[in-house]
Amino acid sequence: MRYHTPSTFEDAARVSAGAGGVTRFLAGGTDVLVQLRAGLVTPDDLIDIKHIPGVRDIQRTAEGGWRIGVAVPGIALGRHAELSADWPGVVEGMELVGSTQVQGRATLTGNLCNGSPAADGVPGLVAASAMVTVVGPEGTREVAVADIPTGPGKTSLKKGELIAAITLPPRGKNGGDAYLRFIPRTEMDIAVVGCAVSLTVEGDRIASARVALGAVAPTVVLVPEAASAIEGSTLDEAALERLAAAGSRSTTSGAPSLSAPKSRGCWPSAPPA
Repeated sequence: MRYHTPSTFEDAARVSAGAGGVTRFLAGGTDVLVQLRAGLVTPDDLIDIKHIPGVRDIQRTAEGGWRIGVAVPGIALGRHAELSADWPGVVEGMELVGSTQVQGRATLTGNLCNGSPAADGVPGLVAASAMVTVVGPEGTREVAVADIPTGPGKTSLKKGELIAAITLPPRGKNGGDAYLRFIPRTEMDIAVVGCAVSLTVEGDRIASARVALGAVAPTVVLVPEAASAIEGSTLDEAALERLAAAGSRSTTSGAPSLSAPKSRGCWPSAPPA
């Protein structure tokens, strides 16, 4: 196994693009190191991106949103007061990923790139309309988070591409979000259903909403019908019943299979950071 420590994302992309065998990027390592120990994958090239400047930074963007570096650990999100105030649902989702020790290493980008249908960090990002900065041999492009996972353990990233950062849009003073994970037993740490909601209000009415569900399909499902069920109304019991009914209708017949360990764990074909 060849170990690389590039100093720029462009260098990392070049190494990955030129590699002929199995390649993995290393930022937090809570996925790839588990796969190594379990014998699920043995990379020919392991590309450690933790030495690239800015990978652990959380920065306010010029537009008022947030840019989260690829190697920012989950614990740093919860400790960032301004980010937590703007996007508590995104932070809540990542805070459910693993133990305290795992939180110190696991990254939001790795949770996304692992490709698990039940990833707790992803529904909040989809509901928030978050974007990622993808760097590759052909340059840099911005991609919606919703377009990165394509199925269990699979992403839309091309050979040589990696994610440099996640960008959250400006929150706005009348907006809010939340994430809730549903599990049948307290001993479980993997969602049976994960639900994220992001909305804005005008007075006592919901002006706009985005609802995303995890663990019910091969990728996170954005449910426009659920958003429409509460837009324009106050958040009363009737609205909540409409929201729940729309969410239930959106789930697929194949959802129970996503409860299997293989469908919701570490993926040997995934390119986690």
